[in-house]
Amino acid sequence: MTERQATPRILTIQHEDGTGPGLVGEAFKESGLALHTVHPWAGESVPTTLAGHAGLLVLGGAANCEDESAAPWLPAVRALVHRAVDGEVPLLGICLGGQIVAHALGGRVVRRDRGPEVGTVPLRRLPAVEDDPVFRAVPDGAPAAQWHWDEIGDLPPGAVPLLGGDDCPHQAFRFGSRAWGVQFHPEVLGDDVAGWSTSDGPAVARAGGDPDAAVASVRAAEPELRATWSRAARAWADVVHATG
Repeated sequence: MTERQATPRILTIQHEDGTGPGLVGEAFKESGLALHTVHPWAGESVPTTLAGHAGLLVLGGAANCEDESAAPWLPAVRALVHRAVDGEVPLLGICLGGQIVAHALGGRVVRRDRGPEVGTVPLRRLPAVEDDPVFRAVPDGAPAAQWHWDEIGDLPPGAVPLLGGDDCPHQAFRFGSRAWGVQFHPEVLGDDVAGWSTSDGPAVARAGGDPDAAVASVRAAEPELRATWSRAARAWADVVHATG
């Protein structure tokens, strides 16, 4: 068996330029996973099955999770979410990806009526996180990088809330035994958020936010962000290896 055949591959859906797997992808590779990244925004087709893949990673982006005019590949991604859940294939959705997971499984995603949540915010541990294989080591008050205009309003029926926030209550959840969604961005550091601030910062400022302060808060928290979310990403990789 070759090394390529022996390395579990993660199908990764990247919705737009500048929203790659980042820190999470680095941790996956260090944990012995390979990423097969698909760029539907650039014309690449979303696979119809998970054949040949040991997991599914759905990344973030600016589109609303129901806006098929902006992202016509969304139905194909939702179908993959269902295939992952039905087949107990490890799944991780990040920000827009987490919203897609929540919506596809029966939850509700809403536009924030108080402007976007941006910058670094502390997360609260919820009771079920104690036994969660991915997020149980996340300390109470751990910082998380945020940049989102929409948010998960209601979790899918049967979903288990794991991490919350004072402004945005649904920050991480599990569905079944191997599917996770997060509202925050465990994959980014300061340079990534600075790039988003260049393109989206004027709109954030018009909505009453402070994009410069958001970038500064992420830069200041980089050591803790890297330690906390690399550890969580490695824990998800462990689930993939254990699933076999």
